Amino acid sequence: MQKYINRLRYFFERHGFYVSSRLGDRLGMRASSLRLFFIYSSFATLGIGFLLYLVLAFLLKFKDLIYTKRSSVFDL
Repeated sequence: MQKYINRLRYFFERHGFYVSSRLGDRLGMRASSLRLFFIYSSFATLGIGFLLYLVLAFLLKFKDLIYTKRSSVFDL
């Protein structure tokens, strides 16, 4: 079982890391620069999603402060 796991891991390492090298050769870039671009872009997209979440939470809280729910006429 361990032998199959190691063979599968080596297969993915051999063919998976070759993707950025091959793409870098095709684009005329270094593979390390391409890998850094993918790492930075993944952090940026994660940050944008979190920032959007915070903005929407702030807007919902702000909406609740402006439009208060009144339970009766006498709450005016």
